[in-house]
Amino acid sequence: MNNGTVGTVPDWRALVARQRPPWPDEAVLDAVVGDLVASPALVIPRECDALTARLAGVAEGRAFLLQGGDCAERLDRLSARAIRRTLRLLRQMSVVLTSASALPMVTVGRIAGQYAKPRSRPTETVDGRTLPVYRGDAVNGSGFTEAERRPDPARLRRVYDASRYTIDVLRASGTEHFASHEGLLLDYEEALTRRDRRSGRRYAGSGHLLWIGDRTRQLDGAHVAYFASIDNPIAVKLGPSTTPEQALALVDRLDPGRRPGRLTFVVRMGAGRVRDLLPELVEKVTASGAPVVWVCDPMHGNTFEAPGGYKTRRFDDVVAEVAGFFEVHEALGTHAGGLHVEMTGEDVTECVGHGLGLEDLHRNYESACDPRLNADQALELAFLVAGMFHPPRPTPERRTRW
Repeated sequence: MNNGTVGTVPDWRALVARQRPPWPDEAVLDAVVGDLVASPALVIPRECDALTARLAGVAEGRAFLLQGGDCAERLDRLSARAIRRTLRLLRQMSVVLTSASALPMVTVGRIAGQYAKPRSRPTETVDGRTLPVYRGDAVNGSGFTEAERRPDPARLRRVYDASRYTIDVLRASGTEHFASHEGLLLDYEEALTRRDRRSGRRYAGSGHLLWIGDRTRQLDGAHVAYFASIDNPIAVKLGPSTTPEQALALVDRLDPGRRPGRLTFVVRMGAGRVRDLLPELVEKVTASGAPVVWVCDPMHGNTFEAPGGYKTRRFDDVVAEVAGFFEVHEALGTHAGGLHVEMTGEDVTECVGHGLGLEDLHRNYESACDPRLNADQALELAFLVAGMFHPPRPTPERRTRW
């Protein structure tokens, strides 16, 4: 089907697509999808292959992945200024991490497509009123009204236009930044999937790297089937319920050709559990010979609700999970391959610690979903992670070849 990375896979449309929004009018959805099918892809195969090659360096211990950006992008907050602030913060973090590790950084934004969010419940209740839950700007609005919360397929076209604008800003920045998002809405992803004329391979055209969330990684589900059919570099989020057997089965389904750079596992265990749960996963996947990139997401396993109803995270918990991730890999002699964080270049007050307390959350809480590190917290995290790198480091010759 393509170069051995993926084989014959079932059509995802015949399987259960978890987290698919309850679109009120399938005819309207079909019209929007048809419009997207006729639109240009946002990224091209050559760029996706370039990212796979760079991630191969991470898989082989010769590079480090820094992936970060908004929890959920907002259509009403789209601006070149905000995009550039995020890029500047990622560059600053990359400089810190490169200086400490002597490794090249592969920098990927949670950007240009991160407009949909999986949710644990289909509805939410406020002051006795129950409405559909907010699923990201690709689906509905965050305002607590029936009109805002009604899923609207026309939003998919607005997301495409916003993502195209963001990609244009990325390309004009003068530095190499790749775009990634959770490939949650398969109607949107399939509409932008294209077959490369030269190689015959299928690529998701919505972003360079897509990932499957912890809620949609079922082996018999639509998301795994779709991801197995594309040739982009891909990732899977692994939460605390993941067993080594499930991880190995995901490798078999998503990277049967065992191609370095193809598959990344983003682990999100929580600060209190990472040292207990991660070792067996890493040991068994490594023993299988799978060239997986191991990345730490220290955000999603450390969320709690503060007084007043704000979702937040403690900065110290974020740091503690990264420390546990590095300790596990050091003990096993494997490569701690990367960091995946929700952060923003804006001066928000959404995570506590490093100068912010619970009493500060209300001052500038702008996220419509999960809390993000602000610029100061994200940069401080980079400095603390820099102290977690240990020798041996690659020789100058190896860095030059990469």
